[in-house]
Amino acid sequence: MLGAMTIRKIAQIGHPVLRQEARALSEAELALPETQRLIDDLIETMRDANGAGLAAIQIFEPVRLCAIEVRDNPRYPYKPKIPLTVLVNPRIEALSDETFLNYEGCLSVPNLRGRVRRFAHVRVQAWNRDGSPFERVVRGISAGTFQHEVDHLDGRIFIDRVEDPRTFSTWENFERHHQADFVAYVKEIVARHGE
Repeated sequence: MLGAMTIRKIAQIGHPVLRQEARALSEAELALPETQRLIDDLIETMRDANGAGLAAIQIFEPVRLCAIEVRDNPRYPYKPKIPLTVLVNPRIEALSDETFLNYEGCLSVPNLRGRVRRFAHVRVQAWNRDGSPFERVVRGISAGTFQHEVDHLDGRIFIDRVEDPRTFSTWENFERHHQADFVAYVKEIVARHGE
């Protein structure tokens, strides 16, 4: 670790940075101390905000970098666990046509959730924070989390993918009226895909 980590401000919907396309990082840039500090800050900010993931563009750094981690998360108690994963220049490829409807929220879109169609089976290719190749096949709910973060790097927010605007809900109303049905649905997806 390089020095103290900093909790960064998270860009909110309407800020132009969220609609930029992030630029790729070179291996030389990735190795720089300031890039490694940015990765530490990204992780610290994600954890502080109880995010399941956070893209660098959400903390006003439009580079192709994101972090994903699902532990015991009060915002997403039903999500399968994902160990801390840092993705540099990630690419996602759908491995089947199967999709599911995921209720998503976003740290850049406070107090709003909506149902988004995601591929159920994807391959993620990227670099780790040390520049080594990363490749993982991800399924089910976890696949949705990876797709959500990589969308940010292309200037897309989950609301762009909501097919039926009637599914929009505040967090409170999601918990009160929709969470029980969605958790049952998540359990079916996890049983089918294992994550």
